[in-house]
Amino acid sequence: MKAVRRTLIGSGALLMAYAVSGALADPDVKGGALIFLVAVLVFHDGLLLPLTIGAGVLIGRIVPCRIRTPVRVAAVISLAVTVVALPLVLGRGRVPDNPSVLPLHYGRGLLAVYTIIWVTTAGITVAQHRRHRVRHTDND
Repeated sequence: MKAVRRTLIGSGALLMAYAVSGALADPDVKGGALIFLVAVLVFHDGLLLPLTIGAGVLIGRIVPCRIRTPVRVAAVISLAVTVVALPLVLGRGRVPDNPSVLPLHYGRGLLAVYTIIWVTTAGITVAQHRRHRVRHTDND
């Protein structure tokens, strides 16, 4: 397993070095791209990652052990969907004189996706609980 992990880390580092060297050598790449990439890195490592770890710890303390994993998975999926959908929900880029730009009610869609995620998670946890209970009743 360590060899696979080291190979993946090495491959990722080589790919990133290739991408950075290509970007630095390309005259079309402006300083704005570098600022954007640094901002994404700071946002991810400074805000998104600590919030995700904190939510995982909180779920670990509040949620019962047997349903912890599905709840954590649903929380991470919800966070990913939120990051992607938030600009649409906020309506950045929407202009009043062109209704075809961002024409849908994205907040309602986001709530529908959350509902699907958490109802599915609830269904999975109920199914796991029933299966666990049936297994223990058969053994008695």
